Amino acid sequence: MTIYDFEIKDNHGNKVSMESFKGQVVLIVNTASKCGFTPQLGPLQKLYEDYREKGFVILAFPSNQFAGQEPESDAQIESFYQNTYQVSFPIMAKADVNGKSALPLYDFLRRQKGGIFGRKIRWNFTKFLIGRDGRVTKRYAPSREPDQLRQDIEMLLME
Repeated sequence: MTIYDFEIKDNHGNKVSMESFKGQVVLIVNTASKCGFTPQLGPLQKLYEDYREKGFVILAFPSNQFAGQEPESDAQIESFYQNTYQVSFPIMAKADVNGKSALPLYDFLRRQKGGIFGRKIRWNFTKFLIGRDGRVTKRYAPSREPDQLRQDIEMLLME
């Protein structure tokens, strides 16, 4: 199994096959507007700008599962991300990343790469790096700054 076996929804409610990202290096991040890590959206946008022409994409999955830090609607989230951090990478529909109502994609990601506290996602801005083959290569803690991912991204882009 790879990420290409899943279907998700974008923040406008449109179904998106993960297969549409086939052959790209993908960074999947659960995000929130009212989190201490929210300023990472700026450096994430910079990563996207620096590498998108080489086949890199970031997918943001807003989630309200952590201390209610993403209470807004999908439209409000998009507006905030774009107006405050100039985010141009894809923003998906707000979703759960843990528990019975978690997106199947997130169940898969957690099974592929557990964190230091097990498979559960513990907070906003947990990051999963996916190779061009659709397989999860790394998982990063929320505190890992986007610039610290550059070497890993570059390695995958060269493959």
